[in-house]
Amino acid sequence: MLIVRAARRTDIDALIKLAEEAGTGFTSLAVPPEALEERLVKSEAAFAKPGIEQTEDTYQLMLEDSSSGAIIGCSAVKAMVGVSKPYWDFKIFTMARHSTEAGRRFDMDAMLLVNDFAGATEVGTLFVSEAGRGTGAGRLVAQSRYLLIAAGRERFGDKVLAELRGVVHDDGSSPFYDAVSRPFFRMDFDEADKLSASTDNQFILDLGPQHLIYLDLLPKEVQEVVGKTHKDGAGALRLLEWEGFHYNRYVDIFDGGPLVSAWTEQIRTLNESRVVTARAASVAGGVSGIVSTDRFDNFRTCQTQAVIDGDVVGLPYETMQALDLQDGERARFWRR
Repeated sequence: MLIVRAARRTDIDALIKLAEEAGTGFTSLAVPPEALEERLVKSEAAFAKPGIEQTEDTYQLMLEDSSSGAIIGCSAVKAMVGVSKPYWDFKIFTMARHSTEAGRRFDMDAMLLVNDFAGATEVGTLFVSEAGRGTGAGRLVAQSRYLLIAAGRERFGDKVLAELRGVVHDDGSSPFYDAVSRPFFRMDFDEADKLSASTDNQFILDLGPQHLIYLDLLPKEVQEVVGKTHKDGAGALRLLEWEGFHYNRYVDIFDGGPLVSAWTEQIRTLNESRVVTARAASVAGGVSGIVSTDRFDNFRTCQTQAVIDGDVVGLPYETMQALDLQDGERARFWRR
């Protein structure tokens, strides 16, 4: 059985392995091992907090195969971004151009460095290893983030965003970065990517472009990757769109990947899930869905079969055991 659970500091070796497999361009994992370990320590402490207001905590989730104990994926939810550490993106604007004398009328796109998402919640770091792909693991990990938000709504913002990896070649180069950002930062893509993940991003304010960048002045091959997702992120984008996220012409300043966002209360999994009472039961002929513990101190989710009777959901004994749910305990259920 695949389980998504709150991360523990003892997951460090598994998280380092996932980061290595993710490779260049996966910004949120492109940090040294000691930074990953610190992230786990802080996440464990955040899950243990009473949680009466929104903070800048990050909640790390791990995907575990309960039969082997192996960690085969991860994800995270940042409760608040863009406050103590600016959350920089390029916003694409369309400007109408018109001249009666010249007989010309056309639109021109340009990008500007902005920090428009202060106070929003970010879902990210979604990665499933090769061993877990094709099993529905990616969807489980993705939806678990919204069940986490539902379980502690007061901890999270009114808007949720996700930034997807842009087009990065197998050799680690980024056509967007080479044409747009490198002239300002004067460093390799990998170095800029790691600095962005591990610092307060002051270097972006210090060195980044302060004026409009016209897309029409960029090479055609660069224009074609603006707002486009890395081939490995196509599935993640589809899941986000299914949840109700939209692309509003914000792109990452390093690889040009798209930023998508949604109002928290309109996210499909969160909106369609409901609080139930969990009971151990035979589920022959039941429905499928995702069940979560609906608590923070030991947050867990898994896919399951269930029998629904009003506000009571009957679950297999192995599901109850895997989630550490007691008979009659409150849970949250999303029906597929």
